[in-house]
Amino acid sequence: MRVLIVFAHPEPQSLSAALCQVAVRELEAQGHEVRVSDLYAMKWKSNIDRDDFPSLSSESPLRVASASKTAFTSHALTEDVREEQEKLLWADTVILQFPLWWFTMPAILKGWVDRVFSCGFAYGVGEHNDKRWGDRYGEGVLAGKRAMLIVTVGGWPEHYSSRGINGPIEDLLFPIQHGILFYPGLAVLPPFVVYKANHTSSSIFESTAEQLRERMRSIQATEPIPYRRQNYGDYLVPSMVLRDDIDTGATGFAVHQSTAK
Repeated sequence: MRVLIVFAHPEPQSLSAALCQVAVRELEAQGHEVRVSDLYAMKWKSNIDRDDFPSLSSESPLRVASASKTAFTSHALTEDVREEQEKLLWADTVILQFPLWWFTMPAILKGWVDRVFSCGFAYGVGEHNDKRWGDRYGEGVLAGKRAMLIVTVGGWPEHYSSRGINGPIEDLLFPIQHGILFYPGLAVLPPFVVYKANHTSSSIFESTAEQLRERMRSIQATEPIPYRRQNYGDYLVPSMVLRDDIDTGATGFAVHQSTAK
């Protein structure tokens, strides 16, 4: 298996960096080929702007989606973006690893998504008509590949429980797992979340590292989150609203997971 880890933490001696090394070593020990995009070490450009589209006329207004689509189809994206897209196409499994900052991913990782998931590559793909609304949410360029998150969190697990003040961790990660990874077709595995990341002793680290090793050993056999595919009948087209006759028994983001066995 070929694994791409997109890593976003500025400190090489951080818990996140140590866990990244644990994941790499275990995956390689299992015979997998691993590449790491260390965004801070790469000094990744996080803001998407006119410099991303060198073929765009200086007199033309920057409309990111259309400029992105034109650059992608004409092979005119910047070299750094093309290299990351090639890594995504190379990989069988994609892991995004990051600390949870202000309830989401660090800006540098969001900027990686903004620039690399270009129109024509990760969105704006497929036909839009009265039977389907593009190749997305379970379909698309990255369909057939798997993805997961490794996330370090400062708070307690109780803070991120169903009644916790920060909200359920599943809800906080939904925009990333469903909206960024599942959207272009990736099958999303349950995340590996480390709580109390700022208070990790040596003994706790080793226990956490072993849990991560086990996740890496079983990564090929782990069942993905059963998100509903867009074009498979659960949603009305073109409104993309879940059908009224589907009684999920769930609320919120959970309605977009299938309960069928």
